[in-house]
Amino acid sequence: MITSLLMDITGIAQLGAAVGAGLAAIGAGIGIGKIGGSAMDAMARQPEVISKLMTNMIIAAALIEGVALFAAVIAFMCLS
Repeated sequence: MITSLLMDITGIAQLGAAVGAGLAAIGAGIGIGKIGGSAMDAMARQPEVISKLMTNMIIAAALIEGVALFAAVIAFMCLS
């Protein structure tokens, strides 16, 4: 009985980690999509600042990816 209860708890923990990692990936996708869309709008309005916008866009996207990776790692660390 206790073994089956522990297996149920482990299964719930695994499900929670998977949901957490999935939400982190979805959040990163939405964030990078907003950055890309806003950068394209800005480039269309002011083509002379494309290089500066690209640099800022890449830095922001890297920061978002870092936060998403951190969230996924923390979600999977909750399993142990």
